[in-house]
Amino acid sequence: MIIGSLHVDDIQRYGIVDDDHITLLPESTDVFAALAADNPSDAATGPRLPWEPTAQLAVPVPVASIRDFITFEQHTAGSLRSVTGTSEIPQAWYDAPAFYFTNPHAAIGSGAVVPMPPGCEVFDFELEVAVVIGKPGFNLSVDEALGHVAGFTILNDWSARDLQGREMGVGLGPAKGKDTATTLGPTLVTPDELTGFRRDGHYDLAMEVFVNDTRIGGDTLANMAWTFAELIAYASRGTWVRPGDVLGSGTCGGGCLAELWGWRGDRQPPPLTIGDTVTMTVDGIGSIHNTVVTGPPLHRVPPATRRANGTTSLGLFPRRDR
Repeated sequence: MIIGSLHVDDIQRYGIVDDDHITLLPESTDVFAALAADNPSDAATGPRLPWEPTAQLAVPVPVASIRDFITFEQHTAGSLRSVTGTSEIPQAWYDAPAFYFTNPHAAIGSGAVVPMPPGCEVFDFELEVAVVIGKPGFNLSVDEALGHVAGFTILNDWSARDLQGREMGVGLGPAKGKDTATTLGPTLVTPDELTGFRRDGHYDLAMEVFVNDTRIGGDTLANMAWTFAELIAYASRGTWVRPGDVLGSGTCGGGCLAELWGWRGDRQPPPLTIGDTVTMTVDGIGSIHNTVVTGPPLHRVPPATRRANGTTSLGLFPRRDR
């Protein structure tokens, strides 16, 4: 089954996509409850409308949270080389799948414009596939994990590389460097639609990314170092995953500019500029596209006011006179 979303009379509606039409679910329908039903299509009782994949679409399902992993060795090595000058991957990367949380309120659909982040001069994309949780689970095993999957969608993790590099120097994960937009779409594809692509727990889906119709790179989703079941088990370790939680695969090999800059030693292809259109295609799921537009103004925040007078290394602070 394929779930899509669009705005009808300024209201976001969800529905079941079949060829070139979408049959809407009632406005009050819980998409994930409908998917979990014995016959999900029974819930599609609304109007049947034209479905145009190249039009502006909404995010295909409600989003509760977004965890973005890093699971492709080629991407990891190339990105490290662009930042540190070496492509040697630390052992910690192999020990467990790493991820960071990003902004669910910045999720957008295919066809939406992407504003340039304020202060950014080095803008990038990241080609990924995401799994979406459809049923709550706590501390799941790998064997249990796939029973909690609603489906899969394409994810573009838009990245302000200059902002990201500065803030990660503090020792925390990316924040404002990833805060402007995350594209999800064009639809949510349930696991049964991808059965023919499964290989030893992985999905052998060809992935490609284009800028202004020029192919930049691509990979197969089968090159993930972990399966989606393993990512879900890790994400749920000691905590809950709930419907609408999105888990990104991480960027595939050749799926972003920063990796290519690492391998080539210069910024070729160049960073994204205003008017560039990024298109991503994944077998079995479809294509998404977005165009970069002028962003909002940069409202500057002053640097920190130093308070410790050089005594922070001792854990001491000067006494205030009273």
